[in-house]
Amino acid sequence: MDYVFSAPPPVGIPVAGEHALFPVRRVYCVGRNYAAHAREMGSDPDREPPFFFCKPGDAVVPVADRATLDLPYPSRTANLHHEVELVVAIGVGGRDIAPTAADAHVFGYAIGLDMTRRDLQLDMRKAGKPWEIGKAFDASAPVGPIQRRAPGPRAAIELAVNGQVRQRSTLDQLTWSVGEIIAQLSGYFELQPGDLIFTGTPEGVGAVVAGDLLEGRIDGLGELRVRIAR
Repeated sequence: MDYVFSAPPPVGIPVAGEHALFPVRRVYCVGRNYAAHAREMGSDPDREPPFFFCKPGDAVVPVADRATLDLPYPSRTANLHHEVELVVAIGVGGRDIAPTAADAHVFGYAIGLDMTRRDLQLDMRKAGKPWEIGKAFDASAPVGPIQRRAPGPRAAIELAVNGQVRQRSTLDQLTWSVGEIIAQLSGYFELQPGDLIFTGTPEGVGAVVAGDLLEGRIDGLGELRVRIAR
């Protein structure tokens, strides 16, 4: 089929130990999926079912292993926040997937950052309006190489800024597990190969400024290094 101009190529994320890239289709995100983070954002984690929002696929910025990505400070914000997350890469699609069957749909796992224009997000939330401009901006989703193995259920997840740890938790503190997230999400959307799911961030989110070095880590998945460009 001919197009009026060249279609953009898909974003490809490196896969550890393989030459081929993982092509990104959609990016789904789970909001407030750690109890302590829900509390720091003013919500009650014991009463709220999981909710989802999306980022465009081209918001993903692949970060090579052992590399440091220079990430531009986004426009129209004075309060850029970090949120380190476990990212699930879908390899087999499906609808209404049972939690016990979810593992069969997972291609692999990675570390990701859900960068957030917090001031814009909160302004929209207070006004009762959608807050995509706080979440779905360009280069808002750095993702490290995809690992084909799953991290342990109690694997540590943390993020340091300029060597000082700000976020630290373990994956067993997820309010909704990976299997439950896939089950819930696949009830709303038919998942497809190439989809990414950001599973939520622990407490300790905060602002970063130009020049800051962000280092995310999840046991078993390695590290992700991003520097906010000046």
